[in-house]
Amino acid sequence: MSSENAIKVEGLSKCFQVYDQPLDRLKQFFFPCLQRMVAKPPRQYYQGFWALKDVSFEVNKGETVGIIGRNGSGKSTLLQIITGTLTPTSGLVETQGRIAALLELGSGFNPEFTGRENVYLNGALLGFSKEQIDEKFDAIAAFADVREYLDQPVKTYSSGMLVRLAFAVQVQVEPEILIVDEALAVGDALFQKRCFQRIEKLVSNGTTVLFVSHDQESVRTLTNRALLLNKGHPVEWGPSSVVVLKYRKLLHDEEISYYSSLTKNMFDQAKQAHIDKVAESQTGNSNELQPADNTLSEKNTCTRSEQLTFGDSEVKVIKVETLNFEGQPCSVYFTGDRLLIRVTCESYTRINKLNIALRLRNKQGIKIYSWGTLNQDMTTHARGLDRTLFWKRHFEVGDTFPVLFECGCDLGQDLYEVQACVSFEETMDYQSQRVLHWVDEAAFFQVVTKRDEYFFGGVTDLKMSATC
Repeated sequence: MSSENAIKVEGLSKCFQVYDQPLDRLKQFFFPCLQRMVAKPPRQYYQGFWALKDVSFEVNKGETVGIIGRNGSGKSTLLQIITGTLTPTSGLVETQGRIAALLELGSGFNPEFTGRENVYLNGALLGFSKEQIDEKFDAIAAFADVREYLDQPVKTYSSGMLVRLAFAVQVQVEPEILIVDEALAVGDALFQKRCFQRIEKLVSNGTTVLFVSHDQESVRTLTNRALLLNKGHPVEWGPSSVVVLKYRKLLHDEEISYYSSLTKNMFDQAKQAHIDKVAESQTGNSNELQPADNTLSEKNTCTRSEQLTFGDSEVKVIKVETLNFEGQPCSVYFTGDRLLIRVTCESYTRINKLNIALRLRNKQGIKIYSWGTLNQDMTTHARGLDRTLFWKRHFEVGDTFPVLFECGCDLGQDLYEVQACVSFEETMDYQSQRVLHWVDEAAFFQVVTKRDEYFFGGVTDLKMSATC
């Protein structure tokens, strides 16, 4: 293992034994030994479930790495093996440095002990003496913000209080490796903000962080690299933005597969119902049986063209341009200029109820703004304005249509990425959406400021004034 590595995982696999009934576990304990004694091949009384299969990656010291995937993909199993609470079936895990982990809510806490007693217990488990914990105790209590409950049993704590105390202990002891598994999701917004600030401070001091979350924005903005797991197998390992996009594609494909199966079942049921109806209406002459109505055709059940990025591809984004106020191509803007973005789409089917949307990110990966034609339609509809709804427009096969977005460029100096999306919205409220085409890095533009004339700090201009 390199001295630059904090964590090295090589060929890691974990198989769990799944038994149909409790008696099978007892059989597995005794019978294979007896069968070998009488020279019979041992029988297996369980089914093997591979929670992880051949996972390999390396994490450098001081690096923040995200692990993402659907529930049941093996994320928690991987973290438990890294921390040493589970043993792998095969493969190798090496770590360098003291590990602090938040794997499960309240793990490592004795519910009968008070908060104060659990602080000292956890500190001892992490290798700290009572004197060292004494020095850090005030900081731990202040961060957890549970001072008035410190001498109460933790079984009386709410889930938020429990995770606050657990996180405070782990970060105040300043570990070399910090592992967080979705535990912060139960905290309130203020506590989550303090946690992320503390994590950023630890990273700046050289702590390695392994971060598991379903929040794609957090993974993209807080981590350098990420690992995508699916059904125990590694799917993608690399820069967080690339891995998050792959994750979105995976979720989309699984959603399409699910709805495809529903559509096929509906078709089969309708077809069978029609056959049954015709059969019932027969007068005994088998020649009178007519074929089922072909209105519901198998070919209509979610056939998809090849995906360029991800989406159903019934309508595609074919071009995204950034323009100046005169409609000319432009990639550099001053704060206060007019920003125009033209998105050109092409329809490959007859369709309506469309939404064309944009998302802007800065070079740090932080989402600055997202907005679409549906947002405008919702406002128009709610206020009863005299304006045609884009959502109600009908498009034919081969139609190419542009949508021009315009706004004031009230952004801070930075490089910005434009993401474009066209989606089908069954209802005019973003509650039933199907992505037809999503394009990451559809365009880029830069914003600069005239520093001598007008200057501010931050990501956006609030046009603040002062009265003296």
